[in-house]
Amino acid sequence: MKKFSSKKIIGYDIHRLAKKLWPLNRSITGEGVRKTLSIISKEIPKLKIHSVPSNTKAFDWIVPKEWIVKKAYIVTPEGKKICDFSKNNLHLISYSIPFKGSISFNELKKHLHTLPKQPKAIPYVTSYYKKRWGFCLTHDEFKTLKKGTYKVIIDSHLFNGELNYGELLIKGRSNKEIFLSTYICHPSMANNELSGPSVTTFLSKWLITKSETNYSYRIIFIPETIGSIVYLSRNLKKMKKNIIAGFNISCVGDDRAYSYIPSRKGNTISDLVSKHILKWIDKNFKKYSWLDRGSDERQYCAPGIDLPVASITRTKYGKYPEYHTSLDNLVNVVTPKGLNGGYSALKKAIEAVENNKKYKTNIMCEPQMSKRGLYPTLSIKKSDNKIKLMMDFISLCDGKSTLLEIAEILNVPIWDLYDLTKLLKKQKIISE
Repeated sequence: MKKFSSKKIIGYDIHRLAKKLWPLNRSITGEGVRKTLSIISKEIPKLKIHSVPSNTKAFDWIVPKEWIVKKAYIVTPEGKKICDFSKNNLHLISYSIPFKGSISFNELKKHLHTLPKQPKAIPYVTSYYKKRWGFCLTHDEFKTLKKGTYKVIIDSHLFNGELNYGELLIKGRSNKEIFLSTYICHPSMANNELSGPSVTTFLSKWLITKSETNYSYRIIFIPETIGSIVYLSRNLKKMKKNIIAGFNISCVGDDRAYSYIPSRKGNTISDLVSKHILKWIDKNFKKYSWLDRGSDERQYCAPGIDLPVASITRTKYGKYPEYHTSLDNLVNVVTPKGLNGGYSALKKAIEAVENNKKYKTNIMCEPQMSKRGLYPTLSIKKSDNKIKLMMDFISLCDGKSTLLEIAEILNVPIWDLYDLTKLLKKQKIISE
């Protein structure tokens, strides 16, 4: 594993990883997923890659067949090749069945998808669970097509293969776990896809370098929906027993906004931490409701699953114009600065859960701070904000309130209390 430092601006390294992953044709199964996991495993060698055979039952679902594409394109009546999969893998509907033949323009139109309101964008379209074929193109290009006979080539194959996912388990002082999940199933889209696994990779690298964490970590890289369902079907008992907080990581790469999507219950530690962190990072952050869900939080918070999983994002999926199109790129949408912001917010959230303990004073009444060199010996009218914060903090250490609850009462970011707790513990004024 490459040497990792959390002190530098990490967004540039995250962006470079996203560029490496960009060309791969990811879907819910296939070689693109395996290559993606292989690249990520070079960054985090402890990542374990799992395989689940096609047709494996997972709750109400079945693991689908594996899908592979060798080539796909259309030839116009004039002999021009369009919708070439080798030039942009968004051109082909994901999971398109094989097809070879010549058809009329009227018949071809039934298999073409465009976005008239975004005429320069290639849409992202999938058909995982119904057999069909089709192509996607910009509406501008579609308008140039003329009547005539078109040649269609789709050299694809659907077969009994496997679904793959990556899992990283990091042991901490406690068996209780913090859960991080991200998905690796979208081709050539930057914010909706590559920002999540790229940021999660660097969060994993940071956690691995820590000498010891208070909690253990369960981190997974999965195909969206079917991947989370499969993973839950295989690990639910352990997850329900051990997970105390979790974050679904997606759309964390643009630099336009910060957003929060709650767990179904809305009152877990993950929810409280997310709102607290974002309040201090961006007072104008967008707060959504459970009814606005759309990613794997749907599975983690489903009735009967009930895991404490919330989402911290930059601009939420479906809420930026480039979403699910070729315009969601690594130039105009996802930037090193945006990735750095997503990474930093999630890092702060993890640190908040790690530090969210209960403290109690070890001294009856106020401790005499001056004899410990923590309070001025001369009483004057002018007050010191740091001293006031310290004394206010001590007054709230009743052994019942968490550090996050105290930070909310004091109206300060929780990270402003980390060094203070260390100092007061060292002086044996407070204890856990």
